[in-house]
Amino acid sequence: MKKIIPFLVALALISCGSDDSSTPTTPEEQMYFPPIGSTTWETKTVESLGWNQSQVQPLLDYLELKNTKSFIVLHNGKIVLENYFNGHSATEPWYWASAGKTLTATVTGIAEQEGFLNINNKVSDYLGIGWTSIPLAKENLITNKHLLTMTSGLNDALGDDVSPANLQYVADAGTRWAYHNVYVKLQDVVAEATGQTWTSYYNTKLRDKIGMTGSWLPYLGLSVYRSDSRSMARFGLLALNNGKWENNQIVPQNYFQNATTTSQNINLAYGYLWWLNGKTSYHLPQSQLQFNGTLIPSAPSDMYCALGKDDQKIYVVPNKKLVIIRMGD
Repeated sequence: MKKIIPFLVALALISCGSDDSSTPTTPEEQMYFPPIGSTTWETKTVESLGWNQSQVQPLLDYLELKNTKSFIVLHNGKIVLENYFNGHSATEPWYWASAGKTLTATVTGIAEQEGFLNINNKVSDYLGIGWTSIPLAKENLITNKHLLTMTSGLNDALGDDVSPANLQYVADAGTRWAYHNVYVKLQDVVAEATGQTWTSYYNTKLRDKIGMTGSWLPYLGLSVYRSDSRSMARFGLLALNNGKWENNQIVPQNYFQNATTTSQNINLAYGYLWWLNGKTSYHLPQSQLQFNGTLIPSAPSDMYCALGKDDQKIYVVPNKKLVIIRMGD
């Protein structure tokens, strides 16, 4: 992810008062979950929510102009807007880029719940010594949690290659926040700990349980997820519900809550591979500067996000029961 661009135009059509007020729902309305293995997904209208219908077409025009492929808004689990642009279709997969980091964080939590790993254990307990090229004493400081929080202390200026020769020392683990693709080593940790391939464990424990489609594909030595847009929306809905799908707690609730709150004291706007709004300061990729203020000032303070290259987006706003999905170039 080269930059973070706030995708705020969608919020212009939501006319529901102050940032602290929820979008209205009827008292009896339950959170909706689309059926597994079905294309059925219930909808509701912009008008029924009291949103600003006059903003819809300008929003769609903006999305198309900005090379969007798909855009979905869920409220309380139901589809309010679902649009495809620039030749893209509902069944066509697209890559998540770094928004897929949140999938890795989620499955790591599932593996911990099942007793296969502990995020506070050092990475070398699972991958063996020498998974980096740094001195052993420094390597043994790096835990799974450091990979989840981007605080490994490894050099983030050496590109996407996560082979041992390219994982070099800059600072002790936990003392420096830097956006680094070394997080992908968590997939190896999960595979080693469970005795399964990463893909098999992910498919069984997450993808299939919430009705997603998609697959992991190699890209520059990393593993990048591709799926249709509704699969991304399903994952966003799981996130809105703190890791719960209907009556099934897929991810431990306390783990998911930790994942979507500040995880260290350097970049307050970062959880476990999730970006967090509403904090007093933030850091950005490829920079050691601290910026004062919130990540996206015009958005609700409780919003958390999965953000990827070329503006692959999952915005989750618990207070307004919203999930917003954007895929494209």
